Amino acid sequence: MLIYNSKQGSPSSLTRSALMTLVALALSVTTGCGTGPSTAGGTTMPIVKAADAANVCYIQPTEELKARLSPEQFAVLVQNATEPPFQNAFWDNHAEGIYVDAIDGAPLFASREKFDSGTGWPSFWAPIDPSKIMLVEDLSLGMRRIEVRSKASGGHLGHLFNDGPNPTGLRYCINSASLRFIPRDQLAVEGYAELESLFNKP
Repeated sequence: MLIYNSKQGSPSSLTRSALMTLVALALSVTTGCGTGPSTAGGTTMPIVKAADAANVCYIQPTEELKARLSPEQFAVLVQNATEPPFQNAFWDNHAEGIYVDAIDGAPLFASREKFDSGTGWPSFWAPIDPSKIMLVEDLSLGMRRIEVRSKASGGHLGHLFNDGPNPTGLRYCINSASLRFIPRDQLAVEGYAELESLFNKP
């Protein structure tokens, strides 16, 4: 059973201080379209205000997409639903590999940055590439949160929180239904051979 309308960031080279500044900004945005601090690589992570929703790529709920996705995937990715904790595919997956957007296959997270948050959802302390995701202010349910969306497809992924582990202090709380897992030994077969280098870092 899905919980509807109940919604739930940066490579490891980023400094903890820069990431915490990003989260502080994200969790306290007020007016305008805020921008996170520059990363070590010179990129930024914009945090789109709820009032600027026109700047966000939202998914078109086409019949073709509905036919291609499972009902649970469609509910999460398109309708912003949240799957039940501890009753989803990847919350306790400890295999090496990457997690890609279930819609377009964009590589989003890797097992190296996955950790057990105790929440019952897949949790990561950083994405593979911050440019692949979008952070959006979420004012639903009478709370201020930061929604995580896949930038290219526009799919809803989950939410970002500032209670994660070192080295970033962040927790990307992501719905399993928004992801497809590709084991490390299948990266080349699936067309992600270049990401093997993620697992060769010290």
